[in-house]
Amino acid sequence: MSHNLNIDKLDLQIISEMMYNAEISYADLGKKLFVSGGTIHVRMKKLQELGVVKGTKLHVDLKMIGYDVIAFIGIFLEKSSLYDSVAKELRKIPEIVRLNYTTGSYSMFAEIICKDISGLRHVLHDELQKIKGIERTETFISLEESFTRTINVVE
Repeated sequence: MSHNLNIDKLDLQIISEMMYNAEISYADLGKKLFVSGGTIHVRMKKLQELGVVKGTKLHVDLKMIGYDVIAFIGIFLEKSSLYDSVAKELRKIPEIVRLNYTTGSYSMFAEIICKDISGLRHVLHDELQKIKGIERTETFISLEESFTRTINVVE
């Protein structure tokens, strides 16, 4: 199962529960899964050491604190061999929150979050345009996020 990482059903249940609610205490999660809180602690430590679990994040409604623009940018590269160097440069732009190397029309696809349209313009015009290897971009502004979710890892 799971790429020879020795991950069992309990590990997957822990992952699933923590993906849904990372605030749950190990003791409460242990009760829910019929094991001790210590077992949950040991399993989480193992999952972190394996690189399966990479920390926890606080989910914030960014619009409520002034980040009103979410956009997606399709990036066309001059040559696909430039991916690594372009990705390194894109990582320096804090407004880019996700970057994927893709098949299809675009070489790369990025998600960007800005306070306003002038912030988006700054990233598009002043930041992206100076990166060597980017041939052109295509931008899609999100009007509304209908939902976001994680995948169910327990079968």
